[in-house]
Amino acid sequence: MSRKKICRIGVLTSGGDAPGMNAAIRSVVRTAIYNNLEVAGVIRGYSGLINKQFMSMQSHSVSKIISQGGTILKSSRCPEFRDKEMRKIAYENLREACIDALVVIGGDGSFRGANLLYKEFGYPVVGIPGTIDNDIYGTDFTIGFDTAINTAVSAVDKLRDTADSHNIIFFVEVMGRDSGFIALNTAIATGAEATLVPEVHTDIDKLCSYMELDRRKNKTSGIIIVAEGEDGGGAMEVAEKVKTRLPSYEMRVTTLGHIQRGGSPSCNDRVLASILGHEAVNALIQGRFGVMVGQMQNQTVYTPFDEACSRHNEINKNWHEISRILSL
Repeated sequence: MSRKKICRIGVLTSGGDAPGMNAAIRSVVRTAIYNNLEVAGVIRGYSGLINKQFMSMQSHSVSKIISQGGTILKSSRCPEFRDKEMRKIAYENLREACIDALVVIGGDGSFRGANLLYKEFGYPVVGIPGTIDNDIYGTDFTIGFDTAINTAVSAVDKLRDTADSHNIIFFVEVMGRDSGFIALNTAIATGAEATLVPEVHTDIDKLCSYMELDRRKNKTSGIIIVAEGEDGGGAMEVAEKVKTRLPSYEMRVTTLGHIQRGGSPSCNDRVLASILGHEAVNALIQGRFGVMVGQMQNQTVYTPFDEACSRHNEINKNWHEISRILSL
């Protein structure tokens, strides 16, 4: 497709919601308007592209949303978008609506869809990483991660009070899919006795021995943080395995679940979202397409979708060892 002057930008949120998505939408809209561009919001992600759910957005459309969790544009999973015919319909709808370029806010699944639009139709697309998992390659932090770990830390601190009062071991499951970022950061921040993450194999026998050592040191509570994608199963499965080996211990399981995805975004997430929204619009204006904008060492970087979708951020395994040492 020959280069066409960009006059109208579309913006959508896709996949799981993350605190700070609204701040990113606000930044995209106002940066575009500053550059004399029109903006169209796409309702319900890729489903909105297929069903022509577009709305014009002005500066006042995003007033007072920077502090709101969720996404005013709504989000959805859209398995139909895997069908090339559906993607063609979406592309034709974009052209019909005179939307010349698109900003996609979401995770790696959302970027795969964006990459196909770019590759198959030469359509200008730029991505902004919005997911609490923090597993997307090409940025130090994703939008929503900081808020999610603060939510998890607050919840675990409260559980510690009950654990101390009743001499209970709590197995706390946090989100993160196949990534241990939330679990590891939460464990270090709350002084958890053990951390179970997908990236490090869990030896249940060693875990039980460690817990027995804690009891011999007269610890009055126990917090075990379990990432939902941990290879030994979720918190419930791990707790059951431990219970068979340590039947005399009182144990409870708490799954924090989607509470981690909601709530007003933290200062860090608001700032990150604002910067990335601004940089995404600038990338489109400068002709940088098929890339995700990120921040690494406080510098804006542009990662091709192919790379962002095929690689993942990795936890610092040294931090896992630090977590173990500090729990002694």
